[in-house]
Amino acid sequence: MTMSSNIVEKDVHYDFLADDFKLVGEENVSHVDKNYASQSYWKDVLTRFIKNKGAIIGLIFIILITIMAVIGIHLNGHTYDSQIISHQNLAPRVPGLENIGILDGSETMNTTAGPVETNKYVQEGKTTGLEDTYYWFGTDVLGRDIFTRTWMGTRISLYISLVAVAIDILFGLSYGLISGYFGGAIDNAMQRFAEILNGIPSLVIVTLLIIVLKPGLLTITFSLMITGWIGMSRIARAQVLKLKEQEFVLASKTLGAKDFFIIFREILPNIFGQIITNTMFSIPNAIFTEAFLAFIGLGVPAPMASLGTLISDAFKSFTTHPYMIIPPVVVLALLMLGFNMLADGLRDAFDPKMKEM
Repeated sequence: MTMSSNIVEKDVHYDFLADDFKLVGEENVSHVDKNYASQSYWKDVLTRFIKNKGAIIGLIFIILITIMAVIGIHLNGHTYDSQIISHQNLAPRVPGLENIGILDGSETMNTTAGPVETNKYVQEGKTTGLEDTYYWFGTDVLGRDIFTRTWMGTRISLYISLVAVAIDILFGLSYGLISGYFGGAIDNAMQRFAEILNGIPSLVIVTLLIIVLKPGLLTITFSLMITGWIGMSRIARAQVLKLKEQEFVLASKTLGAKDFFIIFREILPNIFGQIITNTMFSIPNAIFTEAFLAFIGLGVPAPMASLGTLISDAFKSFTTHPYMIIPPVVVLALLMLGFNMLADGLRDAFDPKMKEM
């Protein structure tokens, strides 16, 4: 007996939910930190720099000193070269603070009879008109305002820092890049020339320049131009020697790129961090060089003031009027400390591994 059956097909609709299917092996897929992946190199450098408290403090020092160098000479109505003999050797006097016994114009002088406390503002006020006169940092032996001269001298130091940066970038960087890239006889000749210049003491160079030129900023600038770029050239050369055999340089050569294109467009961006760091370290050295030359009498001529000349002049009266040497020494110390701390922060920001070495 044959049995037959009729099969009726009906349309069946199925609704699928989002969790009905699961990707096989999903638990093995690595998760990428989106914030880290989207962060650029310069943003990463800025983040590390901001976290460095010492670098931020150094930057604040530099900014404040720069602002005072710009506006400081206009704050109290005195000029850096005006001389009032009747106002010579006046101790610091600040309005408001004198009422509480701080910086009221009194000073203790060491004499043969022992320490004597004097206040010329009070003792000679009626005869010389000092009753309503204020000198915030005091005056020197010629009656010149030390406050105004200190910030004028800071301008000289900041100018020297800019000159040092320009010389490092224009001379030292280009010299080192070209010497390291071409190598061979060109590198040998360029390095021997640099060694000859570096072998001559800077003091001898400045002394010879003063014989030809007059003492001043031009002489100091020339002295920095002669030997100040050698340190930067060595750093740039060493970095080029490490990078010029890398694959990206070989790829540029294969594509027909010219030598100077490779030097300044391929290699230079990869050593930018080391260049900035070394430049920041060269600024304090240049400032100290100018201060040292001014201290021994080879700086800017009078009546122009620099921190070195102020320290040199105040050192002669240090035993009788020690307040004269404090402002330029403090400003010079903070300026050099600020640049050193900033350089340390930039070095750690561009190359964090250097901090572990």
